[in-house]
Amino acid sequence: MPEPRPQFPPPSSISAEAQAVLAVSGGFALQPHPALDDIAGWERWVEASDGPLTKMLGGYQLSDDVMRRTEFEIDGVTTHVLHPVGVPDDAPVVVELHGGGLILCGGELSWKITAARAAERQAITWVPDYRMPPHHRFPVALDDCLAVYRRALAERDPSRIAVSGASAGGNLAAALMLRAKDDGLPLPAALILMTPELDLTESGDTFATLLGIDQLGLLAAVNELYADGQDLTHPYLSPLFGDVTGFPPTFLQSGTRDLYLSNTVRMHRKLLDAGVPVELRVMEAGLHGGFGGRTPEDRVINADMLAFLAEHLAD
Repeated sequence: MPEPRPQFPPPSSISAEAQAVLAVSGGFALQPHPALDDIAGWERWVEASDGPLTKMLGGYQLSDDVMRRTEFEIDGVTTHVLHPVGVPDDAPVVVELHGGGLILCGGELSWKITAARAAERQAITWVPDYRMPPHHRFPVALDDCLAVYRRALAERDPSRIAVSGASAGGNLAAALMLRAKDDGLPLPAALILMTPELDLTESGDTFATLLGIDQLGLLAAVNELYADGQDLTHPYLSPLFGDVTGFPPTFLQSGTRDLYLSNTVRMHRKLLDAGVPVELRVMEAGLHGGFGGRTPEDRVINADMLAFLAEHLAD
């Protein structure tokens, strides 16, 4: 096992709030991964890995004067509907695909970790609780996301739909575009990929240079479990290797300390080469996921993302 990397002090170029986040952030190590065929071991691993976030958000409730939550089920997929107060019932829909390394943050966590973004949108957010390993492997999660996207197309014109995803959700959001294209479906008006996990082979430069500096670690074993024996370079698994021609206008976000920075900048180049309108935001000293949503830097990124949605989503 490689020696831990030195931690660099927070730079003076960022806000005091962001410096405080970096001052307590270290390299993040998940529990050792079980063998790929150890289902019970993976169940325990998921429970242990989800545990801290479940404890933190376990009592989280929506305020009735900010947003209400309902849900529907389609093809066995529970989808949470987050509807900000004051947003009309026929508002545009954002299909938000939650993060979690393609294996974590299911159940109640799926909507709780996306609620803050949903509350600020002039849109209704749908959060599919897509099925995940160890019991459901590729392509089940993508099939679930496609089913929910088809439902969105049945209820809204594509010009009034956006697809968004952070981390593993970014993987599924981009893979969904490829799958929808292959199935002859219209694509949405906008695509948002926040620190996206676009390359399950983890081949980019920053998987080496930022390992131990970002709070996120490598997920090779999880990726193999999710892929269920399929080649990790398949575009539905690693959308960075797909044909992005015809993608909708795309918003990309990363940070200079984000393990997935290589994923993001490589996708930016790929989209530019394909003639896709694309915006890229790279946060100075930003970790995977930014600074937790509570700093001036996070607020600037969120404002840019909201402006991007307002520009591309039809009223």
